[in-house]
Amino acid sequence: MRNRGVGYDLLIRGPWGIGKTTIARSLATKIAAQVISIDQILEENDLWRTGRLSEFLEANSRAVDPARRRLKRGTPIIFDGNFYWKSQVEDLVRRLAFRHIVFTLKAPLWVCIERDSRRDRPQGVQGCREVYAKSTRFEYGIGVDATRPIGSIVGEITSHLTTTSSTTPR
Repeated sequence: MRNRGVGYDLLIRGPWGIGKTTIARSLATKIAAQVISIDQILEENDLWRTGRLSEFLEANSRAVDPARRRLKRGTPIIFDGNFYWKSQVEDLVRRLAFRHIVFTLKAPLWVCIERDSRRDRPQGVQGCREVYAKSTRFEYGIGVDATRPIGSIVGEITSHLTTTSSTTPR
């Protein structure tokens, strides 16, 4: 699935506990892609302070150069993050100017809370509620039911890669 010389980027977004990282990693293995975690960039660069848009835009800024280098070589990039703001998604898409597809993982809040409770470092019920509210307040890209098995979700996303020829519908 790797294009020669021209890559594409995928953005996997959704609330805490929905399975973004698990799906991004599985998908990356299947399509020989590189995963870039916006949350990891925020943590490693001590950008997460108040949860403001400016912090996330700074994370985008730091993600762009390594992504662009790989994209130019034809390596697909998968961005994994909550993406609370539509403007953050649009900023990342604009900065890269490569073919892109945005996927929004969807599940009921209780699913996210239950999955979070099984993590080594759970965020807790209140944290899950807050992130859920922020990350689901707008629709963007292709909605994917994240209550299904990982293989089914990855299969659905992969099917869109062969049928989508340009950018994601908004």
